[in-house]
This record gives sequence, structure tokens and C-alpha cells, in this order.
Amino acid sequence: MTTTAPITEYVTRDGVILVVRPAQADDAPALEAFFDAVSDDDRRFRFLTAVRHVGAEQIDNLTAVDHWRTESFVAFDKASGAMVASAMLACDAQMDCGEIAISIHRDYRARGLGWALLDILADAARARGLSRVISIEERANHAAIELEREKGFVAHPVEGDAHLVMLEKRFA
Repeated sequence: MTTTAPITEYVTRDGVILVVRPAQADDAPALEAFFDAVSDDDRRFRFLTAVRHVGAEQIDNLTAVDHWRTESFVAFDKASGAMVASAMLACDAQMDCGEIAISIHRDYRARGLGWALLDILADAARARGLSRVISIEERANHAAIELEREKGFVAHPVEGDAHLVMLEKRFA
């Protein structure tokens, strides 16, 4: 089953009006440029490895999705038209659990985009009937861990890797 989420406008707590829609193949160049504008630490946190530039294969993983088991969102600042965030939901084969990941343009951090995108990802997960979502974070990613805890995620250790933590949110 495939579905494409509609374009959504969302006003962040800082007043940024986001236009959020599913990523498409023709977003590849803009996504590549977007990830160049994400801080080095945030790129490392997103891909769990040091990467100076997000290449074509990784970008393809964000644009060539089925829009059901995997959904990739791009968010634009309505005022400037600039791509300011990327968010992904990747569901397991049983459609029980989805892993989420969010990246935010360095100039838009701490402006409420993370809150907005967590809500959008949670809505997408619920629409698919998932019982929970998880996020794998480096323990050093204090901002993301704190945000996810504020949004109701519970932290669990990742067996075999003391540098990572899994944050989980269950749906009723």
C-alpha cells in the first residue's frame, strides 16, 4: 500500500511557518545542499558516522521511498522558500515499529522545528497503525535526547554500544 501525505503548514513556537511535504526524486539537489548547511555534529548525529558531505546514495535513500513503509519529509521556511529540515520514518517489516530521524539546518536550530517534525512523524506513524517509534541517538546528542524526552520518549540503553541510546515512544 502506498500513500503520500499532503503538504502541511506548521507554525513553530518561534513563529517559523514550515511547509512540509513528502520528499520526491527531484528534491535530491536541494537535499544535498541542505545537508551541507547542517552542522558537522548534527550530520554525525543523523548518520551516526562522521560525514563531511552527504552523497548521492544517502540522498537516494531519502528520495526513493515507497511513501508507506518509509516516508521522508522535507520542510521549507515559507518566508524564504529555503529547505530547513529533513525528517524520516522507516517502519519495520511487521509495521509495528518505526525508526525516526530528523535533521535541521544550522540556522534554524532551537526554533521549534524539532517539535513540529516529531509531531508530524508521530502522526505519520499513527496513520500507519504503528504501536511505537524509536530514535537511536548518540549519548552526546543532548539536545535531541532532551527534546524527545519532553515529547514523551523513554530512554533505553543500546545493548553492545555504550555510546548510543534508544528513545522510544509508544502509542496507546
